[in-house]
Amino acid sequence: MKSLKHGKGISISVENITPFGIWIFVKEKEYFLSYKDYPYFKDQTLNSIQNVQLLHGYHLYWPDLDVDLEIDNLENPEKYPLKSKTIRKPLSYSTGRRIATR
Repeated sequence: MKSLKHGKGISISVENITPFGIWIFVKEKEYFLSYKDYPYFKDQTLNSIQNVQLLHGYHLYWPDLDVDLEIDNLENPEKYPLKSKTIRKPLSYSTGRRIATR
């Protein structure tokens, strides 16, 4: 797997990709990112998942996926409840199409 080094003794690598999520190794700690909690990693290419950068010693960035996570999110998930900001328009019962709303 790919390992990136930024600064003295700071490294990150994707250790394993499973049907349930990904394992990453950051600064001598291992984290599991489940697809349930981090759905943006599911069905992505190996290269896009492995292309991760550690910025400023605490910020994880996947440029191919436009995903940003701070290490504190992984260590203290209770402080960061996951909330979707996707707004879906209601379906019309007769046509099954999205209803135009203003």
